[in-house]
Amino acid sequence: MKKYIYMMVLALLGITIAQAQRMLPKQKGLEINAGTLSDDHSGRNYYLNIGMTINGKNGNYQLWALEYTHQYDKYKDIRLPQETYTAESGYSFFLMGDACKNITLNAAITGVLGYESINRGETLLYDGAKILSEDNFIYGTRGRLSFEIYLSDRFVLILQGGTKVLWGTDLEQFRPSAGVGLRFNF
Repeated sequence: MKKYIYMMVLALLGITIAQAQRMLPKQKGLEINAGTLSDDHSGRNYYLNIGMTINGKNGNYQLWALEYTHQYDKYKDIRLPQETYTAESGYSFFLMGDACKNITLNAAITGVLGYESINRGETLLYDGAKILSEDNFIYGTRGRLSFEIYLSDRFVLILQGGTKVLWGTDLEQFRPSAGVGLRFNF
């Protein structure tokens, strides 16, 4: 019986000691995110994001992403679609986490370039009203705070919140959002 107990203790020690390293420098990851815009009360405004990460030292990483945002504005009894297509590039800084980096908190700052379309480019509405806002190229910055949980050595669950500050837009300059994502590390 003692032999089995010793074997179990050694097996448990081996499992806890032999943990894989996480956030290795130059390790790449593919990230997919979805979420809602924080000013949305209808549940119809959303964003989809796909990005690539390259880990640096000390839990920091570079971030490149493409994002599609779809939201509606109400006008009388119709909804006017507003679509935004953006590309962003920046850096995420490790703020804190446990020793094994199972759970981390990161803050990112990125530069944003993109294009926004209002009512799919149609300026005249059904009742003869004209939309004065135009489709525009936009630019700005984005701040993001992400809580990252390693589900395994390859899969990371991401809970995030942030805001974009955009110039060149006829719509809201500040665009807060919250979402969830999944990253696969290669």
